[in-house]
Amino acid sequence: MKSRFFITIAGLCVALAACNTPTHPEAPSAAADKTPDTTATETQKEKVSLPDPHTLTGLTVVEDIADPKPISGDFPAKLPVTITDFENNSVTITDTSRILALDLTGTLSRTVIALGHGDKLVGRTVSSTETQLADIPVVTENGHTLNVEAILSLKPTVIIADRSVGPPEALDQLRAAGIPVVLVDPQRGLEHNSPLIKTVATVLGIPAAGDALAARTQEETDAAIAQIKQWAPEQPIEAAFLYVRGTGGVFFILGSDEGATALIRSVGAKDLATENGITGVTPANAEALVALNPEVIFTMSGGLESTEGLEGLMARPGVSQTRAGKTQRVIAIPDGLSLSFGPQTGETLLAVAKALYGVKDAK
Repeated sequence: MKSRFFITIAGLCVALAACNTPTHPEAPSAAADKTPDTTATETQKEKVSLPDPHTLTGLTVVEDIADPKPISGDFPAKLPVTITDFENNSVTITDTSRILALDLTGTLSRTVIALGHGDKLVGRTVSSTETQLADIPVVTENGHTLNVEAILSLKPTVIIADRSVGPPEALDQLRAAGIPVVLVDPQRGLEHNSPLIKTVATVLGIPAAGDALAARTQEETDAAIAQIKQWAPEQPIEAAFLYVRGTGGVFFILGSDEGATALIRSVGAKDLATENGITGVTPANAEALVALNPEVIFTMSGGLESTEGLEGLMARPGVSQTRAGKTQRVIAIPDGLSLSFGPQTGETLLAVAKALYGVKDAK
C-alpha cells in the first residue's frame, strides 16, 4: 500500500479513531506456532453445509482477532546493529528497550508483538488496536499526523515507521533529535509479509526470530488460503473495497496499489476495481459505483460507524443502485485488520472469508 493514499486520506479525516476499543475472541490454539490442518471430512462438511454466497444479504461484521502470539523459542538480541533502511539511510540501533512502531495499517506494532517485544512498545497510532497496547499513549493526532512533542516525551530508543505517517519533516525532526528512525517499505500484501517481518527483526537484533516468524506466517497463510478454496464458489463473488470516513466527501474506491486487491483475491473473490483498471484511489461517486456494480462491498468497521452505519452508507450516491446496495451486502472489517496483513494474515483471511461465505463455527 503506497503512502500517497494515506497522504490523500489523512488530511480529510480522523482516520481509524473509531476502532480504538475492539473486542477480541479467544485466541486460536497454534501448536508449534502453526495453524492446524482441517481434516478432509470436516472440510467437506463445511463446504456442503454452506449457503450459496451469491444469495446472502445484509451487513456482516467481521469479528476482531486476538493479539498476535509471540514466536516461540529463545532469540536473544544482539546489539548494536546497523541497517540500511528503505530510503537508503544508514541507521545504527544500540537500544531497543523503548520502541515506537508507527504506520497507518497497524502492521508494525503487530509484528513487534509477534517477535516477542510487545512489552517494549511505549506509544502507538490509533491503528494499533491490540488489547495489550490499549493503555499506552497515542502519538498521532488528526488521523496519522505525528505529534513530535508527544513522541519525544516518551524517550524512544528506536522508531520503526513508514511514510504512511508523517509529515516527512516530523520524522526528520525526530532523527535530528538523535533517535534512530528506521523507515520500512509502506506496501502491504502477501508478498511483502516475509521481507517486512525480517526487516523489523533485524532492527531489533533478532534476525533468527524474524526467520521463524516469517515461516510461521507463511504456513498459516497457506493453510488459510487452502481452507478458503474449499468455501469459495466456482463463480467468484464480485467485490469492491470502499474507504469511507464521516458523512462528507471522504469516500473512495481502493485500487490494486492499495492492498485491497490482495485481500479480496486471497479470500477467493474478484476485485472489480482492479478488473476495471483502478490502481490507486478514485472517488466513489455514483457513476463509478454503478459502473463497477459490485455484489459485495468491503469496508472498514470504523468507517462504517463514522458514516452513520449501514443506513448512512446506503444513502451515499450510487451505493443503493449497485447489486450490493440492493441486497445491503456489506462486509465490515475491523480497521486495525482490514489492510494490515503481517504476522496475522492467515487469521485475518479466515475471519473475512467466514463473513463472506456464511461460515458458522468453522474450525
